[in-house]
Amino acid sequence: MDLDDSRPNAQAVSAPDSALVPPAFRSSVSILVIDDERTLRESCKTVLDAEGYAVQACGRGDDALDLVRRRRYDIIIVDLYMSDVTGMELLEATLHFAPETIVIVMTGNPSIGSNLEALRAGAWDYLPKPFSATHLQILIGRAAHAVSVARESRGGGHDAEVADDGLLVLGGSAVFQRVLGIARRVAATDASVFITGESGSGKELIAQTIHRHSRRRTRPMVAINCAALPEGLLESEMFGHVKGAFTGAVREKAGLLEAANGGTLFLDEVIDMPKSVQAKLLRVIQDGVVRRVGSATTSAVVNVRFISASNTDPEQAVKDGTLREDLYYRLRVVPIHVPALRDRGDDVTELAHHFLFHYWRRHRGSDLDAPRLSDAAIAALRGRAWQGNVRELQNALEHAVVMLEPGQVIQPEDIPMGGETRAPDAGDDAAAFLSADVLGQVYHVARERVIASFERRYLSWLVARAGGNMSKAARLAGVDRTTLYRLMARHGLQRETVAVAPE
Repeated sequence: MDLDDSRPNAQAVSAPDSALVPPAFRSSVSILVIDDERTLRESCKTVLDAEGYAVQACGRGDDALDLVRRRRYDIIIVDLYMSDVTGMELLEATLHFAPETIVIVMTGNPSIGSNLEALRAGAWDYLPKPFSATHLQILIGRAAHAVSVARESRGGGHDAEVADDGLLVLGGSAVFQRVLGIARRVAATDASVFITGESGSGKELIAQTIHRHSRRRTRPMVAINCAALPEGLLESEMFGHVKGAFTGAVREKAGLLEAANGGTLFLDEVIDMPKSVQAKLLRVIQDGVVRRVGSATTSAVVNVRFISASNTDPEQAVKDGTLREDLYYRLRVVPIHVPALRDRGDDVTELAHHFLFHYWRRHRGSDLDAPRLSDAAIAALRGRAWQGNVRELQNALEHAVVMLEPGQVIQPEDIPMGGETRAPDAGDDAAAFLSADVLGQVYHVARERVIASFERRYLSWLVARAGGNMSKAARLAGVDRTTLYRLMARHGLQRETVAVAPE
């Protein structure tokens, strides 16, 4: 039997999603196992049949291609290396005909290169051989949970309209509302999210939005700043420790991964996580099993949704060797970039008024006789570069409120902003690239038309450059295949109708 059950404590741990994926639901989850090794294929089917899933096995790649063209499966498990049709070809075919299908690739190759290529091409996860029955159960349990969440979201059964009580309104500009739209859409899934943006731009508040709109909102969202703790303490905080694991460990302690079980773990400044801790976290993401510091056996099985954040470029960190590439692609299923405050138009004015009244109520206890911003003060606020973004603006307004008198008209000198202002970009002439009919529209309409025109032209060029290969096009654009298909559909573009570059 190819399934390896020799790992310590493997059979003592039950699959973590038994509560989240009840037996009645499992029977509705269709799974296709594709592998030309008969023993492994049948072993996987036996294990998953026993779990209650609707499982079909296939031993030939060309037969599997025919199946995925004719039928939609919820989950497909496919070996990367087969004799007739490769796993990558099956992955691409599946995501072309059914982009919503979860594809898990199996590989016995010890190199992570092929695994990363599969993740970039749209694979949901990978399963390194040999693997135990428990590992298979855990991974399929997580995938089935994701299927459940997606079905509820599509069917309207999931209450996605959750009020943002207590969540700071970060602005109403079109560019920021698009960020919030992505956050709310991804909230209905269990996909890992990687949020980038400058310090103070609101990354953690976006993470809170995702958690509050998710099905996990009744469970905790646990945050940890990976840059604030030394390596040993960070490892202990995340994974927990047993009594006597190190000096001062006088009792056993559960880690934050266990505390976040069923909920969300927010990894702030994840790029600063030591490589040794990254390796241990990657193992947890792969099989959901936590081993506390100092323990020789499995301590707990967890089901956690990961949201990560960084104020620096994660792809550069991968190139520099600071961040493990395999971990990055596990954490960055959906990337979200939070724009800097200086790039968000009217948000500065909106946020300034919000902070002014918020802190006046906090420090003076009433809205009566609240100060107001003069036109000169608003102009000064809008002209500042705000290197600290929303957090810096917030602090400036709170400082001003403490010093103000009731009913005072606020002037620029009443707000501590320093002397740094934003310089206009050289050659920023809209008339150079906007047509006359667009320039005749109001700002927001013109802006959306320019963005839509750019997206259509870019997508057509991109697919043509990739010779019609959607996986290659997605890699060139730095997005996943699902995002690329969604953008194409938004603009009514079909791969077949876009000009395809010759080979």
